[in-house]
Amino acid sequence: MSIFEQYESLLRAESPVALATVIEGPNIGAKLLVQPHGDPVGSLGHPELDRVVGRDAVAELEAATSGVRSYGPEGQITPEDLVDQPTVRVFIESHALPPQMWIFGAVDFTAALARVAKILGYRVTVCDAREVFATRRRFPMADEVKVTWPTPVFDEHGAELGPRDAVCILTHDPKFDVPAVQGALATRVGYIGVMGSRKTHAKRMERLTEVGVTGADDINRLMSPIGLDIGARTPEETAVSICAEIIARRTNRNVPSLRDSSGDIHS
Repeated sequence: MSIFEQYESLLRAESPVALATVIEGPNIGAKLLVQPHGDPVGSLGHPELDRVVGRDAVAELEAATSGVRSYGPEGQITPEDLVDQPTVRVFIESHALPPQMWIFGAVDFTAALARVAKILGYRVTVCDAREVFATRRRFPMADEVKVTWPTPVFDEHGAELGPRDAVCILTHDPKFDVPAVQGALATRVGYIGVMGSRKTHAKRMERLTEVGVTGADDINRLMSPIGLDIGARTPEETAVSICAEIIARRTNRNVPSLRDSSGDIHS
């Protein structure tokens, strides 16, 4: 199977893949097919160049970006290494999977958040241990509805979460939200939001401390109360405030999160 046939097959299967092509320098037109796991296919002309470009292609996939990068013919990347060496310019075209949003708690706010997240391109999974509430009928906009406790979900799929993904915990049940927070903190997920008033969050932090969540870095990852301080009241408004906070955190924008404000959440 040729590199183009493999590329087409991976695209049709919606698997994350990047295609690196030399667009300037030696071996122009050479290609390297890269996936997050497994050996690359093809070559750009030198094993070390293949290694460095493969590493960068995985980084482009994680960020869901494409771009042109410059190297030496043997993978050199610093200006000193490139003295008297031809420059190899490589276009890395990445095809990343949609970002994921896991929503824990089959509550009224969940349906609104799932709808807004789908508009933004997320693959949405709703999880709740209560079979009567976690149904496709209640959440038809979700890609998947799981009747389960949080721990098995994170044990099985937590390694899939990365900086582009989000975990939103909308339940107020300590038997559910504490393991959900623990599970989320054990991943590389970029956003962890937890619903509740300031009083509720204070009690939640006491329970998290009891189970060993005490590190400042972990605590700083939790956005609770969840969402931006925009005066949201309805489930739909709250969903907008949550998704806006996710975008702001991802793009490093300084915005008024409820977590960082004081006073009542609803005026």
